[in-house]
Amino acid sequence: MAALIVRRFLSRPLCILPVSRRSYRGDSPLDSGQDLLEIPLPPWQYRPYEPLETKRARLLYESRKRGMLENCLLLSFFAKEHLNRMNEQQLDLYDRLINEPSNDWDIYYWATEAKPVPEVFQNEVMEMLREFTKNKNREQRLQQPDLE
Repeated sequence: MAALIVRRFLSRPLCILPVSRRSYRGDSPLDSGQDLLEIPLPPWQYRPYEPLETKRARLLYESRKRGMLENCLLLSFFAKEHLNRMNEQQLDLYDRLINEPSNDWDIYYWATEAKPVPEVFQNEVMEMLREFTKNKNREQRLQQPDLE
């Protein structure tokens, strides 16, 4: 019986898939960067007439839906702990911080102090975020906090 199964298997044509080479170009000096596509984002807009509770709800949502897990976790926990205590000026600074930069990795690198913060974002909210990022209480932040 086993010989019959082996013969049937061997009599079928083999499906050979093309082998693709995968490599990482990284910061190669030969990389022209011409193949990169940057999608322009709409510019950040100050919303002076937005009610505070609406702004808090929007910022909570935007903190949770970032597009990269690291910032989803970091900003959702930060928002849960700090948004309800922020005054209107701090909410505007936070709004600008999470919505003006076109690259979420920049926010992550600034918060973790891997890169210097541009002067325009150097403010009390950035300091709060940097302090929060240090996680001095060693909290487990493995999934976003529940909505209340």
